[in-house]
Amino acid sequence: MPSAPSRTPATVNGVNAVNAAHPDPRRWAVLAVVLFAAVLDLLDATVTNIAAPAITADLHGGDTLVQWLGASYALAMGVLLVVGGRLGDRFGRRRLFLVGLSGFTLASVACGLAAGPGSLIGFRLLQGAFGALVIPQGFGILGAVFPREEIGKAFGVFAPCLGLSAVSGPVLAGFLVDGFGWRSMFLINIVLGGLAITLAVRLLPRDAGDATVTVDAPGAALLAATMLGLLHGLIDGSGHRWTLLPVLSVTAGAASFALFCLRQRTAAAPLVEPSLLRSRGFTSGLLLGLVFYAAVAGLLLVLSLFLQNGTGRTPAGASLALAPIAVGIVAASIAAHPLKARLGRTLVLAGLLLTLTGTLSLLALAQAATPTPWTLAGPLFLTGLGLGTCFGTLYEVTLGDTGPKQAGSAGGSLSAVTQLANSIGAAAVTTVYFHTPGSATDALTHSLAAVAAATLACCALVGLLPKHHAPTSE
Repeated sequence: MPSAPSRTPATVNGVNAVNAAHPDPRRWAVLAVVLFAAVLDLLDATVTNIAAPAITADLHGGDTLVQWLGASYALAMGVLLVVGGRLGDRFGRRRLFLVGLSGFTLASVACGLAAGPGSLIGFRLLQGAFGALVIPQGFGILGAVFPREEIGKAFGVFAPCLGLSAVSGPVLAGFLVDGFGWRSMFLINIVLGGLAITLAVRLLPRDAGDATVTVDAPGAALLAATMLGLLHGLIDGSGHRWTLLPVLSVTAGAASFALFCLRQRTAAAPLVEPSLLRSRGFTSGLLLGLVFYAAVAGLLLVLSLFLQNGTGRTPAGASLALAPIAVGIVAASIAAHPLKARLGRTLVLAGLLLTLTGTLSLLALAQAATPTPWTLAGPLFLTGLGLGTCFGTLYEVTLGDTGPKQAGSAGGSLSAVTQLANSIGAAAVTTVYFHTPGSATDALTHSLAAVAAATLACCALVGLLPKHHAPTSE
């Protein structure tokens, strides 16, 4: 799940300083365009949670298609986020923003016209890849048009807007699927993407780029091989038993990761600053974020599957039933913002404990009786409060010990880990859901237990995080 950008030195360093006496008069309109693109990315990253049952029923893709619908998008997004910023520095942020947004829109149309499971997964990969070009350019453009004293206010708009999108997006997707079929959920991007492209052409400032910037293509290829191998092995092994192919796939993924780490130590322009990997606070935050965001992605997907396949809700009904969790995320994100500087990693622990309490409440409810949307509302809201407390706070606390020279690499690494965790979580938790014998309620119970265990493991890692979050530039 995408989170608001961190307002750390990484946000403004590495871009041209803006003359505070003569700021760009169109800067707030530019912010609206960048925010619009971020909302489009968030919507398309999550809408398949609601539409997965309808898509699999139409395309006959089975459980494997459900797992790959979200995993493929997040996989491409996570891998290319690491290099997306560098590509923008080299070829120009405006150019890469427009290329990414145009490709994203065309890939959305292709998803809406997909004839089978294989083509849909391929087009979802393209969606995520082009989305990964858009997001880092947007943050860089904002850093270039806003003076330092205003950049905090600009980025502060992201959390509530993305939170509202998290509430309204799935509801809109549910009604689109109910009224016009799942393809409309992608084809609507003809209008939304076209509007975003038109506004971007008119408003985004031009920049020439820097041809001297280098991109570690071998490192990016090794990272892609790592995640593709691990995900393919996990999904194929869970769906078709652990034969030789999935075992070899996981082994190849692990070997690629070892080569990636070696490459980062020897590359002239590494994707990940090697000194970061020697920081206990940062590496602990990466690991905690990987486990936490994977658990969250899996939780949201299995809840949607249960509400539709287990209780017979329509896509719109399922999205409305899940609204309390999104409302909790918005409320907690707003409430936690002024507490970050004072509480630091303690606030992360509070969010994890709220998430754990909400998950255990859902688990107890599932064991006692078949849950209904009304009985789920309270535990879902509590879980949302925990998620909203952690989103953003965990990001900024993890960056607490990084220096200005490390901040850009650290921020990109964390964003990529968030997306890759979404892929892993969608694959891992749904594996538990689909392979639990018995009723849908039994499957939900086992899945919730897995999420609770992952959240508890995260609690054990909090003490290794930096005590305070990174300094902000308000």
